[in-house]
Amino acid sequence: MWKRVLLVAAVLAFTLAPSGAEAGIRPFAAEAPQKTVCTITVNSEDEKETYRKRLPPGRYKFVELVAKGRAEWLKGSCQKGIQCDVLIVSGHFNAGDDFYSDRLENDEYLRVDELERASCSDSCPGLFSRLKEVYLFGCESLNPNGTLNASHGESSRERMRRIFSGVPVIYGFSSSAPVGPTAAMLLNRYFDGGGSDFASGRADSRLLKIFARNSMTHTSGVRESPAETAYRGQICQLFDDRLSAGQKLAAIHRMLQGDKADARAVLDRIEKLMAGLSAEERSSPEFVKAMDAIAADTRTRDQVLATARATAQPAMRTRLVALAGTLGWLDARQQAAEHARMVSDLLARNAMGFAEVGLVCSLNADGTLEAEMQRVALSSSRAGAVSRAAALACMGSGEARRQVLGALASADVGEVQIAQAYLRHRPVADREELRALAGNVARMPSSAAQVRALDALARLQISDREILDELAGSFKEAKSVKVQRAIAEIFIRSGYRRPELAQVFRRHRLPSGDGKDLIDVLISRLEG
Repeated sequence: MWKRVLLVAAVLAFTLAPSGAEAGIRPFAAEAPQKTVCTITVNSEDEKETYRKRLPPGRYKFVELVAKGRAEWLKGSCQKGIQCDVLIVSGHFNAGDDFYSDRLENDEYLRVDELERASCSDSCPGLFSRLKEVYLFGCESLNPNGTLNASHGESSRERMRRIFSGVPVIYGFSSSAPVGPTAAMLLNRYFDGGGSDFASGRADSRLLKIFARNSMTHTSGVRESPAETAYRGQICQLFDDRLSAGQKLAAIHRMLQGDKADARAVLDRIEKLMAGLSAEERSSPEFVKAMDAIAADTRTRDQVLATARATAQPAMRTRLVALAGTLGWLDARQQAAEHARMVSDLLARNAMGFAEVGLVCSLNADGTLEAEMQRVALSSSRAGAVSRAAALACMGSGEARRQVLGALASADVGEVQIAQAYLRHRPVADREELRALAGNVARMPSSAAQVRALDALARLQISDREILDELAGSFKEAKSVKVQRAIAEIFIRSGYRRPELAQVFRRHRLPSGDGKDLIDVLISRLEG
């Protein structure tokens, strides 16, 4: 009886109850569509595999864009019509131009230029068009310091914001990123802590907190500021496959114009564009017209040259002068005059060091600076005598050359370093001159300066028996194991074979507290 009453009551309650909508009950949501997680793995697979294992199965499809052994794998992904909701990039970066691997067997890499081309060109319209999140597992991938990348003059953070324009969340690292296994451990800790905001397009505070000690940060792609959008449009003109070479050159001209234009910010891209042009592209009427317009623009020429002269870094200054030559603003003689002006400025600032000596020597590899030598010689200088001599020697002065070679045996390590830089570009070939040079170095007292001088001799690959015998005598008299190791390197590089010398080196070698070294290698070769 009671069962029948209860059954009737239940039926009446169900019949008289308000509908789901009236009761405020939400209907069951339709199953969310599957999202595509694209991965670019050029180093560690730890990050990718952790996401694959920990995300709900069936809701995400993982697509690896790197195709082993294929150079244009990113272009291939574009042609397949892949559309990514999330992108995970794993590779060393260091605020550079490539994501790369530290494994010798892995030669895959990702050029950031290719990401830029995929972002800017109609040839790859869909790959990144619906991205909600980007994960850049590489050191300095979102570093805000623009001075780290001398090629572009902009930070990796701003470059990634431009490439992934409109993407709500971009994760990366402002300094060192964790290695793959550590990143996987932190990701597992994140998933163990609860639900995931993955692929939502919202910055995940829990993820950022988990990676807080590893400098993880986040930003969003360019989408609001008119100035940022305009700048992105300018840069994209250099990568857009739909534009001809002439159109790109005209775009370069516009980017160099204006009072606030800075050629250094786009120099790397201009150099790459010009270097990659075919003879057919250079001879097209449109390209020739654009070149003529640039060559006639003296106002922009003067602005670029003023920027070059105000640039403290000699390598950047040299590149700007070369750009002026490429664009028809300076002929070979005028470029040489600009280089001589730079050398004078370096001497006036006392800024002629190892790298600067090498640069001046390389600029005069074909003798074009010799006509400017007198101008540099008469210019004011705060540099030391050896630094000044090295600059003039690189420009072709025989007297200055003798002074620099004499400095190789100096007790001043800085002067020896200058001479070492000169010898890398102007090695000694004359036998008597080499004997005199090596003899002076062999008779130096044991010191850090002698070690550097011996290193310079080692690069000359000496094979003269008289010199090597004198150096063997110096080995016996040496008071420093570093000096003995430097002498051993000279013998190894020379390929000199006199088995009886093995006993000399074995008997007179100084104790070494850090195991086998170059001296052991030399003894083994002499005895073998």
